[in-house]
Amino acid sequence: MTGTRTLYRDLTLIDGTGAGPVADSAVLVEDGTVAYAGPAAGAPEADGATETVSLGGRTVLPGFIDTHVHLGVADGRALAVNHADIPLSLHALETAERMRVTLAAGVTGVRDLGGADAGFRTAQESGLVPGPRMRVALRLMSHTGGHADFTLPSGHDPHAHGLSVTEIVDSPQEARVAARRLMRDGADVIKVCATGGVSSPSDTPDDEGLTTEEIAVIVEEASRHGGRPVAAHAQGAAGIRNAVLGGAASIEHGYLVDDEGIDLMLERGTFLVPTLATFDFEDRVHLMTRKAVETKRALAERTFERIAEAVRRGVRVVMGTDAGISEHGRNLNELRHLVSVGMSPMDAIVAGTRNAAELLGTADRVGTVEAGKLADLVVCDGDPLADVALLGDPGRVVMVVQGGRVVKDIRAS
Repeated sequence: MTGTRTLYRDLTLIDGTGAGPVADSAVLVEDGTVAYAGPAAGAPEADGATETVSLGGRTVLPGFIDTHVHLGVADGRALAVNHADIPLSLHALETAERMRVTLAAGVTGVRDLGGADAGFRTAQESGLVPGPRMRVALRLMSHTGGHADFTLPSGHDPHAHGLSVTEIVDSPQEARVAARRLMRDGADVIKVCATGGVSSPSDTPDDEGLTTEEIAVIVEEASRHGGRPVAAHAQGAAGIRNAVLGGAASIEHGYLVDDEGIDLMLERGTFLVPTLATFDFEDRVHLMTRKAVETKRALAERTFERIAEAVRRGVRVVMGTDAGISEHGRNLNELRHLVSVGMSPMDAIVAGTRNAAELLGTADRVGTVEAGKLADLVVCDGDPLADVALLGDPGRVVMVVQGGRVVKDIRAS
């Protein structure tokens, strides 16, 4: 990118900080970094070395960050069988395609919470595969019979084939060793199962998973090695409380969070990643077990009530979709769900940009369109503050810039 200079003009800027939109704005990108973002009247003059691009009055936003995806799977069944039914080469190519469509949807960064190994992160960083920048958890840590124990009723153990997405632990010491193993293998974040789940083969969302003591040991061990965060799959109220008390940085799902859990999250500054897009499932029931379908239907109304209460109380919300369980490539559909539980369109956008970067510890580089940040830009047709749902349509995301490089451009000529 050395020596490149591009001035984007004729745009409305939503910079991701929560500030109001700025009409008639400009964004200057130099060597992959934002050099100026603000009113066009204050923009530096373009010179002969500057490419000037008119965006025709479209809206520019920061690149979005989906903090809960599973790029290595197309649906929940693949987590259970651990790809034992397809060649590894096909799995890798399918994962690469899911990375591509995710980037094209306007998502320039993700946190993969199980199913993709560190090689995909390296492939993206090296430019071998187009896709969002990746933080990876590698495998889910669960107890025997817990959310991520996919042992079949026949006794078949899919974890025995070297393709497992699970770390099974049943004591604080086993949890400590597993955390070390994950970090050795390149995990950026440790994913723990504090409850059962909708797709669990052996337990339910209300069942507790790893104990507070076990989670605290994992948090302690991760903090000793670069301060890696711990993300807790937690759907039932008791397990959510356990995860927060154990020191998890984020509650993933949080469907049945109770008032005590909300109190604890506010007290400790814990992030909530609601993954409400998973409730768009009626056209995906053929990809789900009967138990998962029945559980999801039973949970829906209560989930939206409890997440709305967490929003009303001021819990810090971050966008995550559980893509893999929900559909890949339509990640920004989550924004309309966040609005449905009481967030303003602007707050929902911030949840997917600045707040997400804060959770990932990358807010110094991404998450907002400000001078000094990497030039991750999303250009959309229409006004997302009037209708945030338009961002969920990849066809309305007409241009994506990642680190100053245009990776998608379908603007009409």
